[in-house]
Amino acid sequence: MLRWVIAFVVIALIAAVLGFGGIAGAAAGVAKIIFYIFLILFVASLIMSLVRKA
Repeated sequence: MLRWVIAFVVIALIAAVLGFGGIAGAAAGVAKIIFYIFLILFVASLIMSLVRKA
């Protein structure tokens, strides 16, 4: 999942350098969505590991 986030962020950054057009906006949107999904899953797994240790 982290590889997808990194890939879309790189695509979004390249698209930003070339100018925010239709594809650039879509790539940035997808990168944001995947980043937030990854962040939610990371926090959930962190909480679950803390609960299991207690």
